[in-house]
Parts: sequence; structure tokens; C-alpha cells
Amino acid sequence: MKTSSTRWFIVSLLFVATGLSFLDRQVLSIAIIKIQKEFSISDVEYGMINTSFLISYALMFTLGGRLIDKIGGKTGLALSVGVWSIANCLHGFMTNVSQLLAFRFLLGMGEGGCFPGAAKTVYEWFDKKERALANGIAIGGSAIGAVIAPPLTIWIADFYGWRGGFILPGLVGLIWVVVWLLIPWKKVARNVKSAATEPAEAKKPATPLLQLFKNREVWILIIIRFLLDPVFYFLMFWIPKYLSEVRNVSFERIGSLFWIPFMALGVANILGGWLSDKLVKRRVSINKARKTIMGLAAALTLVAPMIEWVASVEVAIALMSVFMFAHGFWITNYITSISDLFGEGATSTVVGLSGTAGAVSGLILNPLMGLIIQNYSYRPLWIASGLMYPLAFIVFILFIPKIKPLYEQAFRSSEPVNA
Repeated sequence: MKTSSTRWFIVSLLFVATGLSFLDRQVLSIAIIKIQKEFSISDVEYGMINTSFLISYALMFTLGGRLIDKIGGKTGLALSVGVWSIANCLHGFMTNVSQLLAFRFLLGMGEGGCFPGAAKTVYEWFDKKERALANGIAIGGSAIGAVIAPPLTIWIADFYGWRGGFILPGLVGLIWVVVWLLIPWKKVARNVKSAATEPAEAKKPATPLLQLFKNREVWILIIIRFLLDPVFYFLMFWIPKYLSEVRNVSFERIGSLFWIPFMALGVANILGGWLSDKLVKRRVSINKARKTIMGLAAALTLVAPMIEWVASVEVAIALMSVFMFAHGFWITNYITSISDLFGEGATSTVVGLSGTAGAVSGLILNPLMGLIIQNYSYRPLWIASGLMYPLAFIVFILFIPKIKPLYEQAFRSSEPVNA
């Protein structure tokens, strides 16, 4: 296989991996309807099961990212996907709550390394002119996984029972690992044309954690993710209830509407990366290219408060789709900016640290969201959703005035001159 086609084949596998990660974590939310009846699992126990996943996921975002910076994207992602695929298969053999708690924890351990590993792999194979598009395709799979999880799980359950909904996707993940490990691994020669490659050289050591923690950019990226991830969790976890309770949408119709915002997210992941790379290819600096797309995304999220006031359900879904489209633009360029800043030695670690911050924030604020909704309404959450991305963008441009390599000298000679 030619090297150029190999690179894009790798990206397609990353797309599948992130898609599997979202699909596998969402199977339980569909299957729990049958599992609760079969094993008499209470809502409190179900909450503990979800918390088990979130705790290990939050921990492994950082620990997995750090490990992947040390062992590389190929081995790291194979380990990550392998662990969570085995965990997913084990869900299909559970016989009590304790086992489900343990298998859910193991699933989070594996999935925590997915996005740091994807970012690391893209950095290893793509130069700055194609990196945002590659990142967009890689993480875009997660949105597609969220779109297909409910209907696919129901379809598999109809033929093989709810246990099959865990086992079959888990087996697909294990097949993915085999294919992934068979790929010959090379590195991009970053000072020449992006299609050119060189044989794999000795890995550069991971940047010391203490050095990273002394870096202002690291803390700003962590703070931004802490601010914004709860907004994304709000859309993922609360919108079906919002449509049912506030908009009086039937359960069946929710299923026919809720996939639309996630499809918009998947399209935006790819388009946002493509637009950013297009600017870089036109000799716009990396700093201006990434921030232009992120600024546009922040502006688009201002539509969120309007969702509460429009009368039509269809218009509300359209506005949610605009918001998720904006998030796709944002997250692709946010992750690409991390690789632009921290390079080979720290990309996975910083993606992991920021992801952990977001997961912890979600753990803290989701109960608060419930209190606000229960005692007041959804309105404050829609207003906050519309304000947080512009706030985060202001923080980003003030405290990271220029996106430039901090530890990778190889980039310095190829940075475009226009600011």
C-alpha cells in the first residue's frame, strides 16, 4: 500500500475507532431498559454504574494519554481499543450488578485513551497542512457512533437479544485491533512535502509532566475544557428529556429527531478541519487559521438561548444542530491546536489532561443541572450554553496569543510568516 493511501487508511480506521467508542458506551443506555427488568436494577444502582464508567474514563484520559506519548500511537491505540472491546464483550455475559460495575469501569479505562491516541496518531502521520482535516475525520466517527448506536442496538437485540448488542460490537473492536497492528508504521518528514515519509526513527522522549504543569498554555487548555465539556454533556444527556417534558415530543419521534444534531456534529468535525487546513495551505499562519474557525464556532453557539423561545420543535432541532455544528468546528481545531503547540512529546498527555478536566467538570455539574431543571427550568442552561464558547474563545486568544510549537524545533523553520 502506498504511503499516502496508508495515511488516509489509518485516518479511516481512527474514524471507526472513535465511532466504536461512542457506540459502545451508548449501548447500555438502550439495553438498560431490558437489563433493569431482568436483574431488578434500581435507578440508584444504574447511576452508580454510569459513575463507575465516568471515574475510570476521567482517570484514563490523562494516564492513557501519558502512556501513549511514551509508547506511540500504534501500540497505545491497539491497547486502548483492545481493553474496551473486551470490556464491551464482557457486558454480554454479566449476571449481577457487581459485574456490570466492574465491566463498566474497565470500559472507561479503555476508552479514556481513544482521543489522546487518535490525536497522537494524526500528529505522527500528518504535517500541519493536513493535520486539522485528519483530526476532523478521526474524531468525526464519534458523532456517527452516537447517531447509529440506538437503532443498531435495537436491531441487534431483535435478532440476538440485548447481550448481542454488547458482544457483536466488541468483536468488531477486536478485529479492528488486528487490522491496526498489521499496518507498517512510518513517520512524516515534516520539513518536506507532506506525502513524503521517512523510516520510523527512535521515539523522542515524552515531555516531563513537571515541565508541562509549569506551562501556561497547558492550564488554559485545561480550563477551557473544564468550562465547555458540561455544555456538551448537557446536549448529550438532557435533550431527550427536554424534548419530552417541555416540547411534549413522543418517545418514537425523539428517536427520529435526536440523531440530526449529531449528524451535524460529524459533518462539522470534518469540514472544520478541512477549512482550517485550506487556510494554512494558502499561507495563512497556523495561529490565524485555527483561531478563525474557533472564533466562527464561538459566534455560532450564540443561537443556543433562542432554543428556549422558538415555538416549533423542528426549528428548535435546527438550532440544536447549528450549535452542534459549531462544536464540531471548535473541538477539531482545539485538538489540532494542542498538537500544533505540544508536538510529539506531549500531544496525547495534554489532550488527556484536558479531557480529564472536562470529565470531572461533567461529574460535578450534571447533578447541578438536574437541580436547576427540577426547581426552575431549562432556560438558564440554554443561556449558559450560548455564552460559554464565546467566553472560552476570549480566554484562548488572551492567554494563548500565538499558536506555535513549544517543544518541537522541527516546526519552526516551516511556520508561515503572516500572523
